[in-house]
Amino acid sequence: MMKSTLKLLVIAAGVGALFTILPAKAEDAMAAAAYKDIEATLGSVPDMFKTLPDVAVAGAWAEIKGGLSCTPKTALDGKTKELMGLAVASQIPCQYCIYFHTEAAKLNGATDEEIKEAIAMAAIVRHWSTMLNGSHVDFATFKQQTDGVFAAIKAKSQ
Repeated sequence: MMKSTLKLLVIAAGVGALFTILPAKAEDAMAAAAYKDIEATLGSVPDMFKTLPDVAVAGAWAEIKGGLSCTPKTALDGKTKELMGLAVASQIPCQYCIYFHTEAAKLNGATDEEIKEAIAMAAIVRHWSTMLNGSHVDFATFKQQTDGVFAAIKAKSQ
């Protein structure tokens, strides 16, 4: 009885190992295809993709290539998206993202003045967010007062 139980355990372990290998091969194939497309699109495969496990490469590439970042068929143009990326990167802060989004913004036609303005806007938002949150300003009152300010501005512009 003990020998047959041991055999069953060995067989079960072998089948289990087989099931763990099969998806890995599919993941490897998807990663290989993604790497090939990355190289065809960018001219090389940046190391940032190589830091990912194979299971994540295809998804990460799809997010970048087919998502909002590189797709021109979105509501926001590339320059605006990259300036937003730079503003967020400045707040995180992430030196990699700051460099990337600065260069991408320039590639999409952003001027040095637009880049400075995006960073300054991020700083202003961060400042007031700190003040409002740290001071526990009542959100309902804030919304009511903000609506009043915009109504007054709108009335003056008509």
